[in-house]
Amino acid sequence: MAKVDVVMPKMGESIQEGKILNWLKKVGDKIERDEILLEISTDKVDTEVPSPVAGVVAQLSYNVGDTVEVGVVIAYIETDVNAPLGASAPAPAAPAPAPAPAPVSAPAPAPIAAAPVPTAPAPAPVAASGGALLDVVMPKMGESIQEGKILNWLKKEGDKVERDETILEISTDKVDTEVPSPVGGILAKILFQVGDTVEVGKVIAQISTGASASAASAPAPAPVPAPAPMPASMPAPANIAQAPAPAPVFTPSPAPVHAGGEVSRSSGGRFYSPLVRSIAKTEGVSQGELDAIAGTGLEGRVTKNDIMGFLQNRGKAPAPVAAPIYAPSAPAAPSAPAPMAAAPAAPVAVTPGDEQIYKKYGQNIEIIPMDRVRERIAVHMVQSVHTSPHVTLIAEADVTNIVRLRERYRAEFEKREGQKLTFTPFFIHGIIEAVKKCPMVNVSVEGTKVIRHKSVNFGMATALPDGNLIVPVIKNADMQSFTGIARSVNDLATRARAKKLAPDDISGGTITLTNFGTFNILTGTPIINQPQCAIVGLGAMEKRPVVRELDGQDVVTIRTMSYLSVTVDHRVIDGMLGGQFLKAIVDTIQGMNENTVRI
Repeated sequence: MAKVDVVMPKMGESIQEGKILNWLKKVGDKIERDEILLEISTDKVDTEVPSPVAGVVAQLSYNVGDTVEVGVVIAYIETDVNAPLGASAPAPAAPAPAPAPAPVSAPAPAPIAAAPVPTAPAPAPVAASGGALLDVVMPKMGESIQEGKILNWLKKEGDKVERDETILEISTDKVDTEVPSPVGGILAKILFQVGDTVEVGKVIAQISTGASASAASAPAPAPVPAPAPMPASMPAPANIAQAPAPAPVFTPSPAPVHAGGEVSRSSGGRFYSPLVRSIAKTEGVSQGELDAIAGTGLEGRVTKNDIMGFLQNRGKAPAPVAAPIYAPSAPAAPSAPAPMAAAPAAPVAVTPGDEQIYKKYGQNIEIIPMDRVRERIAVHMVQSVHTSPHVTLIAEADVTNIVRLRERYRAEFEKREGQKLTFTPFFIHGIIEAVKKCPMVNVSVEGTKVIRHKSVNFGMATALPDGNLIVPVIKNADMQSFTGIARSVNDLATRARAKKLAPDDISGGTITLTNFGTFNILTGTPIINQPQCAIVGLGAMEKRPVVRELDGQDVVTIRTMSYLSVTVDHRVIDGMLGGQFLKAIVDTIQGMNENTVRI
């Protein structure tokens, strides 16, 4: 019988807390591993929190609407399904006073008198006895991720750690990332070593929140044996249930008199989250006031704490509290991950396998080991080809209207949005409209079941500076306007190249676009991004002479043309449906004008 903590997950670098939107299970309910337990909302995203293990929900520590700090235990799951829920708190105190039968020698009291063992506690390696132990678990970094590999521990046992300071680096099938400390304290115990692969939800380390406690504070019970150093490490039972007080919930300041109005999603190149915009609207914060707040979040974004601080000091002298916090202190944190820059420097070692390669190819070669991301891409591509029978269809599209639309609105869009208007949103818009006409291409396969997705979560293949590829996803792209799609494209592409994507940004895609035209490639046959069943390829756009009919006469004119390809999973998408889908894309793109696309 074991109790597993479910903690408020960290959904981004600057995220410090989450709000509980909905519990999908109640106490006593049985739950499977990876089954959704609750829904939460943060400054950046609303998401679901899955169960790390299978079992029974033993306790829900917070209610709907509560705002909870990252790392705080929000629920407990009993892994022994048959165990009574009431027997959750083990009481090991009772067996302790049983040392009576142990001493065979008569002078039992003498050792107790001579038991000023406090002289031996010098070797208290980890100051863990002053406070509760908080578990650090292997985080879940995506829908299908079940495990992570430990790449590097940036802290060792006994080291002091600050809240949100990176303590280790991990690698998963989809992304390499850093794991921050959920609390400040001392790293009391490291349970897995570099190179170990650990299941999601398993405890990988423990942090003592009593950072200043010393081993002398540990009770020295009656164990007479001289090996006193052993008990010094004993007071570290992992089953101390920690339930820190919930983070203070924001209570709006007395209704301000300022006239607010609608706040833009982005302004001056800075993105504002739905939560920040909602608070601004409720509290009457104008766009100008919001733009003037110094943000402490990622890339200078305004967080909930920033706007709360602004509201608290709004009526006072013009001394914005957020300003001194942002400039000096924010740059200090990035210095911690410095060791990571040095980490990928090991591919020079010669292994026995290398000797065989040299024998096969000779000495005039260079052996370059794949990095972890390239290894994962290789496995994913091979798996996709083995899973789906690929069929590729190719058509030519006249994209002259797109070129003219972009040229006409490019300056206006950049002035209004603070972002460049690229061609990508036009093609995404066209593909989404085609999906609406052919919804059975927006599917995936589970065994013999076809899963039709009612939302279009649009993946856009993005090349990274290191030569690898990642596919960030525009969630519910079919519900967004053209401008919303353009904003999402710019935001995801920027964060992908800066390696700032969150796990939710790269999961859940239902169809993907890849653009090999960037390299002046005319067309291609891309591999499907599993578990999706279709991927669209975009070739180079170039001016070519084409034949058109004008007043009943064939004429040669210059148009901007491009080849589009669609690769489909022939298990569920036949040539007819694939052809209809590709034609719908071409027709939509060629028919774009000011009336069909609102820029």
